[in-house]
Amino acid sequence: MRPILMKGHERPLTFLKYNREGDLLFSCAKDSTPTVWFADNGERLGTYKGHNGAVWCCDISRDSTLLITGCADQTAKLWDVQTGTQLYSFNFDSPVRAVDFSVGDKFAVITTDPFMEHSSSIQVKTIAEDVSEQTSESVLTIRGPQGRINRAVWGPLNQTIISAGEDAVIRIWDSETGKVLKESDKEIGHAKPITSLSKSADGSHFITGSSDKSARLWDIRTLTLLKTYVTERPVNACAISPLLDHVVIGGGQEATHVTMTSHRAGKFEAKFFHKILQEEIGGVKGHFGPINALAFNPDGRSFSSGGEDGYVRLHHFDPDYFSIKM
Repeated sequence: MRPILMKGHERPLTFLKYNREGDLLFSCAKDSTPTVWFADNGERLGTYKGHNGAVWCCDISRDSTLLITGCADQTAKLWDVQTGTQLYSFNFDSPVRAVDFSVGDKFAVITTDPFMEHSSSIQVKTIAEDVSEQTSESVLTIRGPQGRINRAVWGPLNQTIISAGEDAVIRIWDSETGKVLKESDKEIGHAKPITSLSKSADGSHFITGSSDKSARLWDIRTLTLLKTYVTERPVNACAISPLLDHVVIGGGQEATHVTMTSHRAGKFEAKFFHKILQEEIGGVKGHFGPINALAFNPDGRSFSSGGEDGYVRLHHFDPDYFSIKM
């Protein structure tokens, strides 16, 4: 399978997200300009200009009209997907790390980093149907986890929020009261910071990737550890196939160590594991630096990866991929 190389970002990629139909791919990078691409041929459709810092995360509404982005410039912004117009800016006291629309797109959960005297926080904002009525007040603010909260997503029926980050603990919060309902067990959980978290298509389980060189699969309601996938290097990104029993995991050294690896050019690979059997199926090489972002197309027939090298690589699977026997 020949990848399509998508060059548009000038700095390392941080996040990739398809819309629900799978015809658009949104990319975030440290160059402050979120970009949207056609997901079949990798053609660049447009950019969203207005941020002033690394953009860490984004999400798209169900009908693909609204984009939300979270940025180190201490804002989360709402954009009109089609025109690229900035509709609203939520301002915070510290960098914004994760953003996620609720089912129904009536709310967004936003996490902010620890900064100066501020601790990290998880905040829920109401998303107005009419943007002229949008306000910035939080309906819920949770403080508690130590260190950065790298990901926060909505649980089933928006009743819970699942968060994970630097303290290596996954927490499930009640989205009404903000109380902790469950925490991952230190014994069976990750040993080092959790870098990434991605839900399954049906929302019943999710995968976390960590600097401890593993990815783990969890039940979203009970927080039972279901599976563990072990790799040789820190995991920066992971995703669950919506079609087959596969997960994809990517990573590499922390950015500080990357200069040492010039002789291993193009060796950074996205590894595929069998979701149930936990065995490695194969890998896709190509990036010239750690892989920071991974996403499956909702149809499960292609996936994309974003690297420290500033490239997005879009891969359409060959027919034989769908008949791999273990």
